[in-house]
Order: sequence, then C-alpha cells, then structure tokens
Amino acid sequence: MVFELEHIYQILGALAAGSILGLEREYHSKPAGFRTMILICVSSCLFSILSANMPSGDRIASNIVTGIGFIGAGVVFKEGATVRGITSAAIIWMAAAIGMSIGFQHYILAAFVVFTVLLVMIALFKFEKIFDTLYQVKVYEIHFISADYSLDALEKEMKALKIQYIRNKIGKQNNVVNVEYNIVVSPTKKREQIDNFLINNTHIKGFEV
Repeated sequence: MVFELEHIYQILGALAAGSILGLEREYHSKPAGFRTMILICVSSCLFSILSANMPSGDRIASNIVTGIGFIGAGVVFKEGATVRGITSAAIIWMAAAIGMSIGFQHYILAAFVVFTVLLVMIALFKFEKIFDTLYQVKVYEIHFISADYSLDALEKEMKALKIQYIRNKIGKQNNVVNVEYNIVVSPTKKREQIDNFLINNTHIKGFEV
C-alpha cells in the first residue's frame, strides 16, 4: 500500500462528517455523541482505505458491518417497558456507512447522505414533537397483589377516567400480577392524569413506562 495525500483528505472528510452527525446527537444528549460518531466514521473510513488497497480487502469491509453491529447493540437498552437507543444505533450504522463511502472515494454520495440524515433527524424530530402532542401511545407495566386488587377493578377505574388502553399481556408471579397496556397519553394533561391515578392508587404496588 502506497501512502497518498488523498488518504489524509479522506480521513479529514470522515472527521467532518462524523462531527456533523455527532453534534446532532450531542445536542439531544444521546448516548452515542460527538466523539463516538467521529471515531466510528473515521475508523470506518480508515478500514475502507485499507480494504481498497490490500489483497482480499473485501473481508475487511465486510467485517466493518459486523463490528459496528456490536457497537450499535451497546447503545440499545430497555427502560421499564420501553426500548431506547434504537435511533442512536441506526445513526452509528449510518456513520460507519458514510465513513466507508469516503474511504472508497464516493464523496458526493457521502455528502448527500450526511445532508439527508441531518434533514431527517432535525426536521422529523420537530414533526414527531408536534405529532406526539396530538397522539402518543406509551407502554405501561402495572403491578399489584392479586389478593388486594383485580384486573377487572383496575380496568373499570381506567374506563371511568376515560383512559384509552389495549391490554398486551398479563402474568402472575408470587401473587403479584403483572399486566402490560398500550395507553394513549396525549395530550400532556392526559399523561399527568394517568400517572397521578397510578401513583395515588394504593392497590397498585408499582408501574413502569
């Protein structure tokens, strides 16, 4: 492999692309932020440069995808009944793909994808906020002692409060009933009403959202 000045330009380009993606993640206080996106984008670019200049280099390129999968899985976590980090994992994949595009000298494609990703993340984020004020569904896991309370009593009270719900699943362990619902929580006052109902209900031993 012969070192060329263009390789430096490629790395700098990957650094710039990673910085742009990282700033958007950092602004929203996401787990994969500024430094992470830079490192992923630059390392993918470097591996791609090596892949393009070495015999059987296609193996290096294919292993980038596998390695990035492990990193992406690391930012996905379950919090209560909600899975978080999916978007960050997708951005990690995208950062790697952009870095590879630069490493394989597809500069216009990489620039277009960076622009498109920013447009999606910024414009659609605002759209999601507007949509959430109109209609939003949250997954609630509710726990209560079977001897003190019943599913019928719980759902009767929710209906009286005009809470819209769909029961997903129900289970029981050591006399504790665990039931999962999809509940409409928009507008914001509705979310507060639901939370206050669950907090103040002495029969409910705990809930997670």
